[in-house]
Parts: sequence; C-alpha cells; structure tokens
Amino acid sequence: MGAPLTESMFYILLSVLQPNHGYGIMQEVEERTKGRVVLGAGTLYGALNSLLEKKWIMLHSQDDQSRKKKEYLITRLGKEVLNEEIARLGELLENGRKAMRNDEKI
Repeated sequence: MGAPLTESMFYILLSVLQPNHGYGIMQEVEERTKGRVVLGAGTLYGALNSLLEKKWIMLHSQDDQSRKKKEYLITRLGKEVLNEEIARLGELLENGRKAMRNDEKI
C-alpha cells in the first residue's frame, strides 16, 4: 500500500469517477465537504498535474477553445489507489471507535 492520500487528492479522485472539468471538481469537493474543503485553482491544477503524472487520472476530453472544458477521469490505477485509501480510512475509524468504546467502559 502506498502513502496516505492528502484530503484534497482523495476528494479530487472522488470527483472524477465521472468525467469532470476543473471548476466542476472545485464545486463538487466544496459540496461533498459542506464547504469545509475549498480548493483554490493553484491547488487544484497542481494536484491534477500530479495525478496525471502518476496515471491515477487521464484527460477524458479537451476543448481547445476553453481551458475550462478539459475533462478528467479516474483510471483503473486511480480506482485501486482510491479503494486502498477507503480501506485504510475504514480501519482508522474502526480502531478509533473500538478504542473509544473501551475507554468509556473504564
């Protein structure tokens, strides 16, 4: 298993399970987190470039007339990484809940 994903990377990957463009990703992340995570353009496009280099996402389509029309889509490798992270987070939650229940018994 690789290194844990940053929260931004995690939400970006969730946002490209279906084709999505940069502004759409920013909106979806903000909606999913109820405004807690707001991605700036610099953060988003830096992360997208990193995800493209790692081959976790791919360019799905591109309108050469508009930068906003570049759509991204998660790859099979990206889905594997995302599933590993979901399993890791699930383990964290499970262990945390167990520990808290045990603490309440003391």
